[in-house]
Amino acid sequence: MTRTLTVDEAAIRETFAEHEEGMRLRDPARIVARYAPDVVTATLAPPLRNSPLDARDVEALAGWMAGFEGPITLEYRDLTVVVSGGVAFAHGLARLAAVPVGYPEGFSMWMRTTVGLEKRDGRWLVTHAHDSVPFHMDGSFLAATDLEP
Repeated sequence: MTRTLTVDEAAIRETFAEHEEGMRLRDPARIVARYAPDVVTATLAPPLRNSPLDARDVEALAGWMAGFEGPITLEYRDLTVVVSGGVAFAHGLARLAAVPVGYPEGFSMWMRTTVGLEKRDGRWLVTHAHDSVPFHMDGSFLAATDLEP
């Protein structure tokens, strides 16, 4: 069965494409432009939660990007988008791949992602974003960065 995307769902998927492109181009302003002024994020790096000020900090994101050589790849996969009026949420998987500065090889890892959005002034903006990696429950508590879909 072929499913037709609604206008809103297509616009929301475009915000994810903008994030991918912002990473590829190393353009932190492009990434932050997707965020509502009151966005709250939970990224893979500490702290547990980023305030709107921290989540929208272009200079901090540029500093994080400077820790990598070459391209930074972000790829969303198996994204489910649910829209109801002026709110929506999306969930799926994301792959991050990059080469840290000073390391001979890069990494590629999959994570889970959940994003809440609101339509404000006709535009879908991210109000909540949460990325996570499962951890091994064998007593080691090591992040399971070797998992693949």
